[in-house]
Amino acid sequence: MAFKSGFVSIIGAPNVGKSTLLNALLQQKVAITSPRPQTTRHRIRGILHLPEAQIVFVDTPGIHDASIPYNKYMVQLAVETLQEVDVILFMIEPFPKGLEDGRHIIGTYLSQLDKPCILLINKVDKIAKPQLLPIMDEFSKLYPFKAIIPISAKKQAGLEDILKETLSYLPEGPQYYPEDYITDQTERQIVAEIIREKIIHATRDEIPYCVAVTVEEFREVPEKNMIYIRATIHVERDSQKGIIIGKRGQKLKSIGQAAREEIELILGQKVFLDLFVRVQESWRRDPRAWAQLGLKVD
Repeated sequence: MAFKSGFVSIIGAPNVGKSTLLNALLQQKVAITSPRPQTTRHRIRGILHLPEAQIVFVDTPGIHDASIPYNKYMVQLAVETLQEVDVILFMIEPFPKGLEDGRHIIGTYLSQLDKPCILLINKVDKIAKPQLLPIMDEFSKLYPFKAIIPISAKKQAGLEDILKETLSYLPEGPQYYPEDYITDQTERQIVAEIIREKIIHATRDEIPYCVAVTVEEFREVPEKNMIYIRATIHVERDSQKGIIIGKRGQKLKSIGQAAREEIELILGQKVFLDLFVRVQESWRRDPRAWAQLGLKVD
């Protein structure tokens, strides 16, 4: 059999489970996850190596009606990805809001494409089976999907079906990445995202959308057999800075500890993590700040 390879975009509304699916398909964490929407801010590539193929999955920010400039930019990133891939995995939730979002994305974006698209109905473990058939029937009439697959990304159900269908539409091609590559993210980017994930999990609803993390220093300290990492947490207001630091610095300390433990597992080495919090007013509304914070893709 000829070797197949290609790029596969995972798209959908915010918080539908795209990053959870990517991690499940790779059997390794390359994208951060949280119960809150708009967690993914970049196009994250995860590479799956199979004997007969190499699949480059592209996790994208959630597509939604954005009003804040940076959120509009994230949606633009996701939409542009649709033009660059070989296959599209379009994920929806089987709940009223999820179905509404799905109809909107089909009408606004997918209807303009001529690419193999597979519909994934995620979180089917949370609904009764009789509810699923009308959804599958409706969406089969909305768009000519190559397949409709009920899945549970969290419980890793339906993954084999996804791979089978995806492979059937991938073109013959070369191996784009070496076999030891799992993601195109650098260690600095991975560290920054892990820190941001811990902030999202540890703080109130107003914080996740207003925070960005930059890694200012990342160096090995051979004499101590460790890696020193200095990172800055950027927020938009003083009140947000206070929430992240917490009383007597306890919140920041717990965020740092949780992030350090996961970073050490990934890097396989002891880590000293130095965290600072800085106020950068309205950075989500200033395109110049996005580049400074490493949040803009050229």
